[in-house]
Amino acid sequence: MEPGQVPSDRVVTVPNALSLLRLFGVPLFLWLALGPKADGWAIVVLVVSSFTDWLDGKLARLLHQTSRLGQLLDPAADRLYILATVLALSVRHIMPWWLAAVLIGRDVVLAGFLPVLKRLGYGPLPVHYLGKAATFNLLYALPLLLLGDGHETVNHVARIVGWAFAIWGTALYWWAGGLYAVQVRQLVRADRLEGAPV
Repeated sequence: MEPGQVPSDRVVTVPNALSLLRLFGVPLFLWLALGPKADGWAIVVLVVSSFTDWLDGKLARLLHQTSRLGQLLDPAADRLYILATVLALSVRHIMPWWLAAVLIGRDVVLAGFLPVLKRLGYGPLPVHYLGKAATFNLLYALPLLLLGDGHETVNHVARIVGWAFAIWGTALYWWAGGLYAVQVRQLVRADRLEGAPV
């Protein structure tokens, strides 16, 4: 979002339509990856999702269509893609279950802060730049790990690069989660100070 640009209450916008399109792609990806195991098409869905993720933010700023709904839909779509891909890769034994637990566990921990924020009168906090960097790394890592499921040279290279992105992405994911927890703690402390008798 541009500095000083206030998100609107508009629902029907081009960026929101792209975010919805991304959400519809989640079950399609799962079916392709776990049903017919059409990995090529599953990777295409992930690539299109990553492209529309970049495009909806770009268009929101360019067309001045930043909206509150978009600020919720965009990270929700990111989380669902990561969750769906992690589960699919774990079911197919491409990714170990312990890594799936580490990635999903982070979101479970942060979800526990939502009731606290709601009690203080806040919605979900804005996504931090480290969180965006972590998501970027993971959205690159997961399709590369899927592509790495094979015995050809291209599969071997994709697996190595995919694991590099996965390791960086997981570290940044938890680092961003720690910053989110610090922000929540600061809001709780500020609320207590405001409510303290003078």
